[in-house]
Amino acid sequence: MVDDKTIYRGSCFCGAVEVAVSGEPFAMGYCHCKDCRAWSAGPVNAFALWGPDAVEVTKGEEFLAGYNKTEDSHRRFCSRCGGHVMTRHVPGEFVDVYAAVLPDLTFKPQVHVNYASAVLRIPDGLPKLKDFPTEMGGSGETMRE
Repeated sequence: MVDDKTIYRGSCFCGAVEVAVSGEPFAMGYCHCKDCRAWSAGPVNAFALWGPDAVEVTKGEEFLAGYNKTEDSHRRFCSRCGGHVMTRHVPGEFVDVYAAVLPDLTFKPQVHVNYASAVLRIPDGLPKLKDFPTEMGGSGETMRE
């Protein structure tokens, strides 16, 4: 349930599905994995991670469809326009509400994950993790830009 902290609101492409998230994301960054690239139709995906209790669908839940390529990531999108909204990452119990879905969120990336899979190099001085942080089951290894 979204509480009375800072609330960010956003929607899918057509506006049929609306979401609200409360507080601040516990992590923001870029993912370069093959799945995120394919899902986002771009060379990199900007993520903002929240605890599941901070995320609420406030309108159009009946239009929220899903696709689970694996049991680890439950992707959600609008069935009317196809606009991507969020992914629930089951093992870590967190939700990625895509940074672009929340227009008032100031995106402050902290890290690049899955940089070993990158097709677009981004020399921005942020840490580049080969895969995931150790807390998320990855090696925690960093790479050069």
